[in-house]
Amino acid sequence: MRWTVHGERALYETPWVRLRALDVEQPDGTRCEYHVVRLRDVAVAAAVDREQRVLMMWRHRFVTDTWAWELPMGLVEDGEEPAAAAGRELEEETGWRPGSLRPLMCAQPAAGVTDSRHFVFRTDDATRVGEPTERNESDRLEWIPLPEVRAMIERGEIVSSATLVGVMALLLDLGPGRGG
Repeated sequence: MRWTVHGERALYETPWVRLRALDVEQPDGTRCEYHVVRLRDVAVAAAVDREQRVLMMWRHRFVTDTWAWELPMGLVEDGEEPAAAAGRELEEETGWRPGSLRPLMCAQPAAGVTDSRHFVFRTDDATRVGEPTERNESDRLEWIPLPEVRAMIERGEIVSSATLVGVMALLLDLGPGRGG
C-alpha cells in the first residue's frame, strides 16, 4: 500500500510554510497531483517541578481567535537539534532554563497533508534565570498541577495539538523512576 512520489514542485514558499504539488502514484496505479504543506519541525518543552506541576502559558492564538493554555514551543531552526530548540524556547518564553531535557515523544500532527514533526521534551530541573525575553508569547505563566490537566482538556482550556500531545505524554510518563 505504498505510494510512489515521482516528482515535486513548489506552488508557494515563505520562511514559514511551503506548499508543494507532488506527482504521486497510488497503490492501485492511479497517478495524480497531491498537495502537501511542508512546515518546520516544532520543539515543545514540558517543565515539571518537584510538586508535579507543569509550567504552562496562557495565550491568544489570533489565527483561530482562541485563548488557551500551552506548553512553551517553537520552530526548530535550520541546523538546530530539537532538544536545543525546546530548551531555547522554554527560556525565551518563560525565563526558565532546563538543566536537562529528556525526549518524551515525537508526533506527526497531520501526516496526510504536512511533514511537520512535533518533538516533546521533559525537564525536571529547570531554574529561573529571569524574565521571558519573548514578550509577545503569553499573558501569564502558571505552574499547573498535573492532576488538573485532564479536566482542563475536557473544558477546552488546552486545545493546541502540540500541547495536548505533550501533556498526555507527561501523564503517561508519571511512573516509578520517571518523576511521579
